[in-house]
Amino acid sequence: MKRGHDHPDDQPDRGHPDHVPPPPAYAPAVAAPRDPVTAVPWGVRVAAEVGWRFVVLAITLYVLMRVIGALELVVLAFVAALLITALLQPVVARLRRAGVPRGLATAITFISGFVVMGLVGWFVVWQVIENTDQLSDQLQNGVGQLKGWLLHSPFHVTETQLNQIARNLQNAIGTNAEEITSAGLQGVTLIIEFFTAAFLAMFSTLFLLYDGRNVWNWVLKLFPREAREGVAGAGPRAWRTLTLYVRGTVVVAFIDAVFIGTGLFFLGVPMAVPLAVLIFLGAFIPLVGAVASGAVAMIVALVTQGPFTMLMVLAVVLAVQQIEGHVLQPFILGRAVRVHPLAVVLSVASGALIAGVGGAVVAVPLVAVTNTTVGYLRSHSAENALRRSAAPPGATASAIAPVLAEPAAEDAAGDSATGAGNDDGGDEPTGR
Repeated sequence: MKRGHDHPDDQPDRGHPDHVPPPPAYAPAVAAPRDPVTAVPWGVRVAAEVGWRFVVLAITLYVLMRVIGALELVVLAFVAALLITALLQPVVARLRRAGVPRGLATAITFISGFVVMGLVGWFVVWQVIENTDQLSDQLQNGVGQLKGWLLHSPFHVTETQLNQIARNLQNAIGTNAEEITSAGLQGVTLIIEFFTAAFLAMFSTLFLLYDGRNVWNWVLKLFPREAREGVAGAGPRAWRTLTLYVRGTVVVAFIDAVFIGTGLFFLGVPMAVPLAVLIFLGAFIPLVGAVASGAVAMIVALVTQGPFTMLMVLAVVLAVQQIEGHVLQPFILGRAVRVHPLAVVLSVASGALIAGVGGAVVAVPLVAVTNTTVGYLRSHSAENALRRSAAPPGATASAIAPVLAEPAAEDAAGDSATGAGNDDGGDEPTGR
């Protein structure tokens, strides 16, 4: 028998129950364990990535709002200073171009601006005090006329019911005397806070007018070095948007106040001048402020002159508002600060819920500035990406991306329009 060959008797039967097969000549293929990440669908993974980032942003925004709420007085005072500076800064620039030293130009503009605002406030208070007696008599006559109309109206209101309503009002006032006293004490606190905020706003305005460039340069140092170029370009454009908004709003509000106040005067409505000033101030809250101030004028007209005069005031207010919305704002404000009406309503409502009247005033300019800043930063990022990419032979950036060239040209034109005459850079709060 040759070596290497088994005898047939030595090979066990393959059908025998004790037969064990030899191991295979190759290792069996075993599937590797699947990565748990690949088991999650792509859409779910994207949603999760976006979701946790939104959670982080929401937490950050919540903390920021809590900080702003705790410092509401300081924040509103500084924002008011920014708005006043945007209104007064062109005067400083013109004085500088006329050769007036920077300190003297700042002092003249600052003093004259706040004197004018103080005189307007004093005039309104004086008009209200002068017309208080007349308004009281007219209110009493108006209430008597309203009572007589209700007695003869189809609502079947009886004199007993009217007297009961009057007694209920008196009882409510007597019952809530403690709450009324507490409200009076809160009013004193609000007056103290108002004067504190006014002082902070005046102080901030003075330094923004005088040393705005250094303030802006200090703000730039707070950003990372890689982001400073984009922020430095977005700052002047945001400031230009804010300046255009404040100037345009002042002009539109003045026109509204003049036309509506003239209508109130010829209709014989008492306190036409204070109501016109109220309409001027209300115009700084888009849409909502005009409606509220117009409603006050209508109520005064109804109580003092009757329903017909109220309807005439309503017609005047609506006519002026239509002229404002379709002629004045597009012509004066232009495309630089155009905000969609839905964004205006939502921003005003959000600002009012967060910070009351002050939040409603600063909501729309904040949205306009944010829109300008985000648009420029997006364009700046796209241009940087275009510079880093390899351009085709013989092509230019303008030929590759002509859309990016238009905003750049507009911004350059805007800078030349607003930056003329700033020879030493101290006349502009944003710096350039």
